[in-house]
Amino acid sequence: MDTKIIVPPCSPLLDKAETEKASVVHQRSIKGLCSLLLVSTLLVLLFVQQGPRITRNGENDLNLKSLEQAWRWVSKEITLDVSGERVKAYPWTNDMLSWQRTSYHFQPQKNWMNDPNGPLFHMGWYHFFYQYNPNSAVWGNITWGHAVSKDLINWFHLPIAMVPDNWYDIAGVWTGSATILPDGQIIMLYTGKTANLTEVQNLAYPANLSDPLLLEWVKHPGNPVMVPPPGIGFKDFRDPTTAWLGPDGMWRITIGSKINNNGLSLVYKTANFTEFELSDELLHEVPGSGMWECIDFYPVSLASTDGLDTSANGAGVKHVLKASLDQYMQDYYAIGTYDPMSDKWTPDDPKADVGLGLRVDDGQFYASKTFYDQNKKRRIIWAWVGESDSESTDVLKGWASLQAIPRTIVFDKETGTNILQWPVEEVESLRSVSYDFDKLKLGPGSVLPLNIGSATQLDIVATFEIDEEALQSTVEANEDYNCSSSGGASRGVLGPFGILVLADEPLSELTPVYFYISKGTDGIAKTHFCADQSRSSTASDVGKLIYGSDVPVLNGEKLSMRLLVDHSIVESFAQGGRKVITSRVYPTKAINGGAKLFVFNNATGVSVTASVKAWQMISANSVPFPQNGDHL
Repeated sequence: MDTKIIVPPCSPLLDKAETEKASVVHQRSIKGLCSLLLVSTLLVLLFVQQGPRITRNGENDLNLKSLEQAWRWVSKEITLDVSGERVKAYPWTNDMLSWQRTSYHFQPQKNWMNDPNGPLFHMGWYHFFYQYNPNSAVWGNITWGHAVSKDLINWFHLPIAMVPDNWYDIAGVWTGSATILPDGQIIMLYTGKTANLTEVQNLAYPANLSDPLLLEWVKHPGNPVMVPPPGIGFKDFRDPTTAWLGPDGMWRITIGSKINNNGLSLVYKTANFTEFELSDELLHEVPGSGMWECIDFYPVSLASTDGLDTSANGAGVKHVLKASLDQYMQDYYAIGTYDPMSDKWTPDDPKADVGLGLRVDDGQFYASKTFYDQNKKRRIIWAWVGESDSESTDVLKGWASLQAIPRTIVFDKETGTNILQWPVEEVESLRSVSYDFDKLKLGPGSVLPLNIGSATQLDIVATFEIDEEALQSTVEANEDYNCSSSGGASRGVLGPFGILVLADEPLSELTPVYFYISKGTDGIAKTHFCADQSRSSTASDVGKLIYGSDVPVLNGEKLSMRLLVDHSIVESFAQGGRKVITSRVYPTKAINGGAKLFVFNNATGVSVTASVKAWQMISANSVPFPQNGDHL
């Protein structure tokens, strides 16, 4: 029988975050200038000794775009923590590093991976292409890796699909998208980088369309098919989308760019995919949003849960415009209306335009790309999930980066303002032993262990009901709460409460995923959904950020979350996928049998009733392509 633990006021769960925050505030005025000088000195030294940092797209860039990227500036002995302090690299053991490799998320068998490319379904197989360095666990020599699956979960790794071997892509075969034409032809448009670092767009297609595995690809002899137009920087022209068919019978694609610091999407028209005409109008532009890359543009149905082909339009259809913001390494989207006559898109809410409002995922999730799965009539999104440890650790591991579990995307008919993302149903085939914990009573400041054995590979569904009387009687509570800047899972009147994943038994390492309710003087409650990595590891050279933001909760809805835990990645879905957070976690103690699961209520003024169901997850298959093909 589970034993309830009432956490005393001096508990690490309750107080350490507050204590550390207070300590940081106390020291910040004294150490701030010294820290700034130290970081500046380190950056200069690193530039001199190692050369300029290479960004995702291979450009020289001395600006740390976000705290997450600071983890990529490393030497073998020294790295920078999230506050910019110099710290010693953690002495990782082989056991710790081996544990970090996932068991049911897609990743190549070794080396570096980043953006998803050209996903498609062909002759019974899901194809996935991805940015890949076949020689190292760090960025460089970007080729297209290739894998196939019958179910998006179990994968065969195929030979490399495309390599940088022509003048128009000699510096990298970069991000691209697939378009399946009505006659079944497959068109692959991708960005190549020339020797002088100019970004150009190229065409490739299968050598043998009757091959279910699409093993061989041919690059069009007339490449490039698009070059940067006048007024566009030669390094600011990349990542063509899947094409859609307009009412005039011409195909359209959009490409990310910027002018000054205004992010924008160019529109090109074509009849044959070898000759393209630049439209006079931009699809869209947002001032101050910086370079747009990995643009995605697709329709969603207002009435049906089915996905739509990329060319769908008309009554009952809205269009999602997504851009990956290069300067922040974050994916933003907005919902709006597309006019096929003018090729312009208008957001429903200008205040929530691309880069201003909704993120696709509040955590570590970038360069996302969707495709229409004609096999099951659904739209599926992929995304690159990078590392937040040090580059030297990645070299020790021999690999870097994951892909998020493929998710379905539908329009949220209840709110009318956002999309819903949910793991593809096929991932449920990995569920094995299940554990049910029904109506657990959690008083203020309580933690309850959930005895399920090792908590390393899990699928968790949980609902929470709060004491309605206490909620209504609370006049004001933490009105200005913010997941990232308000102390994470530290105590408040109406939160936090949720699940502790990848926690060790004494709670020296833990990652809370939780709800937090704030309430203003107007009596209106706001619900926040957060993931707190600040105490996820005792290692000093890993990222420990706190992610999240508010999530709409409608009248009559219970607070609900679903968590996919797979070693060093946690994907968290709130309210049926209205809010999603992807976290990378690197514990040193909460691994293997030491990883435990808890439910908690860290609020001071409200009791919570929790119901939790957890499944142990078996490992997916991820094996090399069998040379004789007998098993395919």
